[in-house]
Amino acid sequence: MEEGVERGMERDPDARWLARIMHTAFFLLLGASLARFLLRHDWEARSPWIVALTGALASLYLLGPVLGTRATPRRIAWLGTVVAVWVLLVVLAPSFAWCAVPLFYTGLRTLPARAALGLVALLTAFVVFAQVRLAHGGWDPNLIVAPPAVAALATGVFVYADRQAARQRALIDDLIRTRRELAAIERREGTLAERQRLSMEIHDTLAQGLSSQQMLLQAADRTWDGDPETARRHVRTAESIAERNLAEARRFVHDLAPADLAGGGGLEEALRGLAARESAAFRVDGAPVPLPDRAQSALLRIAQGALANIREHAGADSAAVTLTYLDDQVVLDVADDGRGFDPAERPGGVRGHGLPAMRVRAEQLGGTLTVESAPGEGTVLSAAIPLSSDS
Repeated sequence: MEEGVERGMERDPDARWLARIMHTAFFLLLGASLARFLLRHDWEARSPWIVALTGALASLYLLGPVLGTRATPRRIAWLGTVVAVWVLLVVLAPSFAWCAVPLFYTGLRTLPARAALGLVALLTAFVVFAQVRLAHGGWDPNLIVAPPAVAALATGVFVYADRQAARQRALIDDLIRTRRELAAIERREGTLAERQRLSMEIHDTLAQGLSSQQMLLQAADRTWDGDPETARRHVRTAESIAERNLAEARRFVHDLAPADLAGGGGLEEALRGLAARESAAFRVDGAPVPLPDRAQSALLRIAQGALANIREHAGADSAAVTLTYLDDQVVLDVADDGRGFDPAERPGGVRGHGLPAMRVRAEQLGGTLTVESAPGEGTVLSAAIPLSSDS
């Protein structure tokens, strides 16, 4: 984790900006300290050592960025060498004491917390020592109080900023993780929705067609010996349904649009053809308006499902399909005079996907599906889709 934080600091532009400021401050303080010493003291025996140590300290400090910020053995050895050279300079010339401030930052950024605080305390002690020497024996409380105060302030600001940065990094990591989790949830929800849609498509097309073929072939088998002509008619009807199912399957593979709509004739033509195949009446009321493809597909699928239920379960003598265009919605009504049922007792219909699938199709477009039926009184199914629906 510490390595991740350090890498985050290395990538943080603010951290790099602060590091540049501290490096600049160090060299300015180092140069000012050397200038002060040379201006206030005559050339003496210690002067060559001070100049040499100043050059050595500047050279050593230039190596810092090359070694990075991680607390590697090389980095720690480098920091120890820099501090040792600075201590020698302070002992020889107290003017170099305030170079410790940038070293505070370097130690706090490089070392673990306890080691860094120990280094800050050591540097502060030498600063106090240097200030007392510069006072030439005069007593001044600021000489004792000011260096620790500055060190405490610098340390507090650094620790606070570092913790704030750590919290921000943790927050950003949490946000990224949450975003990934939300994206995964959306993908799963999209997958489930697509599976549900596919199941409804299969139910409304291939499954219903296969069921019809089965019923027709069973009827043909029962009448084959006694009424060959009727049996052949059943077989031809089953063949026609199989042909349409094949077209549906091919369209299903391509874009899942109803095959009746693939020719571009529109919803009215598709419903008229469907009603004719199911021996149902068809009527259009109101002035037709263009409908979105999804709305046309949904209404056609609802009609297919309703007529399939009539054929398989209602025992009806007649059925009628009505498409009505109103000012704010389009309504599809499918009515039959069959045996009916109690919607409260059979909310899902006899088949597993029938009415629930139709209701979902309508609701996905902001519409509603209602069923009015009673035992012995037939059934009226009504699907209403808003004309203003974006879907």
